[in-house]
Amino acid sequence: MRRVGVVGATGYTGFELLRLLAAHGEVEPGPLTSETYAGKEVGEVFPALAGVVRGRFEKVEPALFRGVDLVFCCLPHRAAMNSVPALVDMGLKVVDFSADFRIRDAGVYTAWYKTPHVCPDRIRQAVYGIPELYREQIRQAALVANPGCYPTGAILGLYPLLKARLIRAGSIIVDAKSGVSGAGRKAELNLQFCEVNERFRAYGIATHRHTPEIEQELTAAAGEAVRVSFTPHLVPMTRGILSTIYAEAQPGATDARARQAFKDAYDGEPFMRLMPEGAFPDVSQVAGRNFLDIGVTLDERTGRNVDVTAVDNLVKGASGAADQNMNLMLGIAETRGLTHPGFWM
Repeated sequence: MRRVGVVGATGYTGFELLRLLAAHGEVEPGPLTSETYAGKEVGEVFPALAGVVRGRFEKVEPALFRGVDLVFCCLPHRAAMNSVPALVDMGLKVVDFSADFRIRDAGVYTAWYKTPHVCPDRIRQAVYGIPELYREQIRQAALVANPGCYPTGAILGLYPLLKARLIRAGSIIVDAKSGVSGAGRKAELNLQFCEVNERFRAYGIATHRHTPEIEQELTAAAGEAVRVSFTPHLVPMTRGILSTIYAEAQPGATDARARQAFKDAYDGEPFMRLMPEGAFPDVSQVAGRNFLDIGVTLDERTGRNVDVTAVDNLVKGASGAADQNMNLMLGIAETRGLTHPGFWM
């Protein structure tokens, strides 16, 4: 049995990670840290895990993790880059949930996250954690930068079309809607029930920090600079992201060619599901699961390709992807612990 530690284990992604690890079968949670809940039993903080995940949360000390096989770092942006290097220097494999090692250009990171990167040399060590694109690199990595929730749906929804040159790289619009858990477990007025219920609003228009992450990976896919108009929205549901993605079709593009591009890119991928022709996903069908579902069509009247992706922001958009990366890094079957039924209702 492999042992893994979790730094910052009491956020929503931390809970989801523990839920998935509890059913894994080849991995068990080791040291679990939380500055807020240090000394408390796991089941006391998360009653849903009582009797399932045992142990107490502790204050973080790098020495806690000696002898474990891998560490998940669930600290927020800016905090992670001050903790991850010490773990890597201990010879540990690390999956980092923050954005601190996703952006390959430290200057771009600083511009969008409004803080200097304290260890830009470490960025080169990190592999971007989308297995569908970087599987072999992840297998060999000591540090994996787990992707953002919005970028997961946007990148995997556009990669095949850009790779096959079926859409114009400068014409992309990503219109995404997320449940409230995507904002994290922090107490903020605009995330309180009465501020969210029966409301639907856009935020981060033209300024959302996931934009450079999306552009970075799509530029690599296209072989030319990609600029994206990305607008996220907050909707009154707990989990899930639905992204509707628009792009101008290249001359000669057809609906059949677009569907074939997705089949060519994702055939055999265990967690990618292409919807039947004319069908589009609903977030309920991926709730609690590590799948990314895609529907695609070409609007011949407007000459625009339209595709829709659905992910659970806490699973394929965060903790499920982290588990998938862990499996690859530890030489475990990639789907292990991730094939359970979802919630749906």
